[in-house]
Amino acid sequence: MQSTPLKRRFAALIGTVLFLDGTYLISLNKIHLGTILPLLIGLGLLVFAISYPKIQISIHKTPLRNIIWRVGCLGFLLWSTSVVCFFVYLHLATQNNTQQAPVKAIIVLGSGIENGQPSATLAQRLDRAAALAEQQPNVPLIMTGGLDFREKYTEAEIMSKYVQQKFSISPTRIWLEDKSTSTDLNLKNSQPILAQLNIQLNEPIAIITSDFHTLRAAAIARKQGYRHIITVAAPTPLINRYNSWLREYFAYGSGWLFNEF
Repeated sequence: MQSTPLKRRFAALIGTVLFLDGTYLISLNKIHLGTILPLLIGLGLLVFAISYPKIQISIHKTPLRNIIWRVGCLGFLLWSTSVVCFFVYLHLATQNNTQQAPVKAIIVLGSGIENGQPSATLAQRLDRAAALAEQQPNVPLIMTGGLDFREKYTEAEIMSKYVQQKFSISPTRIWLEDKSTSTDLNLKNSQPILAQLNIQLNEPIAIITSDFHTLRAAAIARKQGYRHIITVAAPTPLINRYNSWLREYFAYGSGWLFNEF
């Protein structure tokens, strides 16, 4: 059949792209579901393309194998469709996320350290936070993030150093929440600092995070009692944008499952 070589070529093309994408990002120490899963799916598609004739013979040996194969393919198609829908939802939901009303505090959510420096994603968040801080020069900044694996300094400390050196933001404006390891803890551990600053949770508070992360961060904040949230979106670097979105797909699902928001 004419469709057979097309299936193999398409599977080989997509498989190669996904496999190389996952391999490259993992080599940069970006190891999470958003990079591991594309690598595994890519590998599976390559095996499918190479072994297509043998696979077809095997699945047609018994009706049960054929049914299992068809159900598996349908499940993968439905899952892939749900991922695409989630990506479209994220894209549309963050298009107009540019509100910069006056705020009482700026909370910057951490996103990983690489070799003692903010990751590319975190640097985008810090650049966005600095721009807002320059527009509102009397507003305190809360840097959030604990000690990463194999790092000497906490994420919050490195974030503080970055904005001081690059944007000359006074250290007197910066507060460190340096114990957290998740978005939930970022926001929870920031509350005592806000209380120390006499800032109530019903006052306007900016949460700086990546574009894809604004929806979940806002949902978690509302669950914790924040009442006047202004999410400010930082762009995600193109090199790992869709891998980050894929990771967020699972994070959003797990957050809903475990009642984080």
